Amino acid sequence: MADRLDNPLEKRRSFFRRSSGSGDGFGRFAEATARFMGSPKFVLYMTVFVVAWIGANLVLAGISATAAWDPYPFILLNLAFSTQASYSAPLIMLAQNRQDARDRVQAEQDRLRAERNLADTEYLTREIAGLRLALQDTATRDFVRSELRDMLDELRAELAADAAAASPDEKDTVEPGGADDAGAAGQRPLEDGYPGQ
Repeated sequence: MADRLDNPLEKRRSFFRRSSGSGDGFGRFAEATARFMGSPKFVLYMTVFVVAWIGANLVLAGISATAAWDPYPFILLNLAFSTQASYSAPLIMLAQNRQDARDRVQAEQDRLRAERNLADTEYLTREIAGLRLALQDTATRDFVRSELRDMLDELRAELAADAAAASPDEKDTVEPGGADDAGAAGQRPLEDGYPGQ
C-alpha cells in the first residue's frame, strides 16, 4: 500500500471531453443575443413576424382549408415561441452571470482603489499635521522682532546702568583737562553716555 502512495494517479479519460477554450466566444454571443432581445427593434421584428404569420394563415385558411400551414389555434407558432423562450432564458442567464462577474471584479477594483485613496489621504493628513507642529515650533518674523527688541532694550538698560555707575568714579579721578589725560592713558572720553575703550 505504501508503494502506491509514491506513484501519482494516471490521468483518467472522461466520457465527455472538456473544451480547452475559455468560453468567451459563447459568452459574448449570449450577451449580444440578450442585448438584442432587450431592444425595441426585437419587439418590432417579433410583432411584424407574428402579424404576418397570423395574417397569412387566416388568408390561406379562407381560400382553402388545406392551404394554411398553421390553422387557427396556431400551434406551430406557439411551438416556435416556446422554443425561442427555452433558448433565450439560458442565454439571458448566462449574460447576467457574466455581468455579475464583471461587476464583482469592478467592485473589488473600486474597493482596492478606495483603500489606496484612504491610505494616501491618511498619509497626507499626518504629513500636514506634522508640518503644522513644525511650523508652530518655528520662530515667526514677529516673534524674532519682538525678541530682538527685548534684547536691545535689555542691552540699552545695562549700558545706561554701566554708564551711570561709571560716571561718579570718573569725576573723582579726572582732573580739569582730564580729556588729555584720558587720551594719554589710551582711553577715549565718554560720548553719548557710552564708555569708550
